[in-house]
Amino acid sequence: MNRIIKSFKGKKKLLSIYFTAGFPNVDDTVDIIHNLQSSGVDMVEIGLPFSDPLADGPTIQKSSATALNNGMTTSYLFNQLIKIRDSIEIPLIIMGYFNPILQFGVEEFCRKCNEVGIDGLIIPDLPAEIFKEKYSALFEKYQILNMFLITPQTSEKRIKFIDKVSKGFIYMVSSAATTGAQNEFSNLQEEYFKRISKLNLNNKLMVGFGISNSKTYKSAISFSDGAIIGSAFIKYIEDNDIDSIKNFIKKIKN
Repeated sequence: MNRIIKSFKGKKKLLSIYFTAGFPNVDDTVDIIHNLQSSGVDMVEIGLPFSDPLADGPTIQKSSATALNNGMTTSYLFNQLIKIRDSIEIPLIIMGYFNPILQFGVEEFCRKCNEVGIDGLIIPDLPAEIFKEKYSALFEKYQILNMFLITPQTSEKRIKFIDKVSKGFIYMVSSAATTGAQNEFSNLQEEYFKRISKLNLNNKLMVGFGISNSKTYKSAISFSDGAIIGSAFIKYIEDNDIDSIKNFIKKIKN
């Protein structure tokens, strides 16, 4: 069973952390993953840096630019992860834009993901229709799940289509804005969470964008199966030692 699907078994609400590979330093990737697992995180999303990350806010854009300047590449990331499954048990997801994956070669990318133990991909700019038509068979061949994003503006008809082609979970973006931390969710955002949860979709729901503290984390998981934190975590590791990651996770969960 895929680790992502296995992680949702039971009634536990999941905490997933996103960080940009190669940030703050190019060789921090594996150390960050180890510290996240030992801190009790349920899932990790490894950001593949890209020069034009349109869906990302200034914090993740900056981390992506830094990672690229540090020398991070797709091949370098796979080399870093080659022995990651010797010590990491939690699900690992690569989140990135389609252009670097296309340049690498979609089948080769999937093959390398399978080789190092990546469980799934999140590709924000790959339309679900294109994935279903051109790439779903490749993902199945290499046992890689693909997760799609929905927003408050996504129609119910499209949400149900995405639910059919998704495997693992649906990434429920909390707003139509780019990524970034916020202190609390608005009433409109909470109504959106409630509306989606009432659709009784086949896939689990993970809320992302805007989660930065215990309050927003608890609000997000009250309407979903888990929450994803990115910008707030990136800001933390920019200003603090990687070995203190457990302090960040503890504050989120308490």
